[in-house]
Amino acid sequence: MVLCVGGHDPSGGAGILADAEAIQAARAFPLTVISALTEQDSCGLSHIHPQPARQVASQCRRIIADSPPAAIKIGLLGSVGIAGVLTDLIDQTPGIPVVLDPVLATGAGQSVVDATLLNHVREQLIQRCTLITPNLPEARTLTDAEAPDACAARLRASGARWVLVTGTHDETDAVTNRLHGPDGYRRDWDWPRLPGQYHGSGCTLASAIAARLAWGMGMEDAVASAQAYTWKSLKLAFRTGRCQMTPNRLHDLPPPEPSR
Repeated sequence: MVLCVGGHDPSGGAGILADAEAIQAARAFPLTVISALTEQDSCGLSHIHPQPARQVASQCRRIIADSPPAAIKIGLLGSVGIAGVLTDLIDQTPGIPVVLDPVLATGAGQSVVDATLLNHVREQLIQRCTLITPNLPEARTLTDAEAPDACAARLRASGARWVLVTGTHDETDAVTNRLHGPDGYRRDWDWPRLPGQYHGSGCTLASAIAARLAWGMGMEDAVASAQAYTWKSLKLAFRTGRCQMTPNRLHDLPPPEPSR
């Protein structure tokens, strides 16, 4: 089981619904706590409505007591109060791998954090996470560095055990994802860049990794497998709205039987 804490995207492209689909596709079970309601569609976001931090804390404690997760995935935080709740939660559940998808902006480029929340992520949350999966703009915002390797080095110095910097926002023919880990570990993957824009690709990748860690896979294998799954989800993406495409996260499930 994987506990997901993140925002609700009513378009279904990103957020908790994306997390749940990616986790179910890995034959794991999603436990979901909503950090914020959002007003958004495939074209962008207009408003975020963070949930009360005390409510998020209560929901997390209740679900963990009933259904202990084998991994935790964190997405949109919503407020510094909720970030503080999750910091405490991680401290109270040692040994569970935590994957942080640091959602700092929407796929359309709209910021979703203020300076106080950003500082909490930098100074408190990153050091408690097993893996952090920023895209390059997010990595630059978190570190004030420019090059992917320099960003990863600073995030590792901040306490993150593993850092996966994704190259979806580079202007290159291939998407290069770079995994940095303990003892100087480094591995790169190159993926053919697909045309178009996609809503929820970061959520899909981070949740797919969390599900594989919950099954007991090692970090390198989990990241490699989750990337292959995510790339196929994007390749088979479909249009649900007017703008960004929605990843087909359930592409390996059999189609429904025709009615007789």
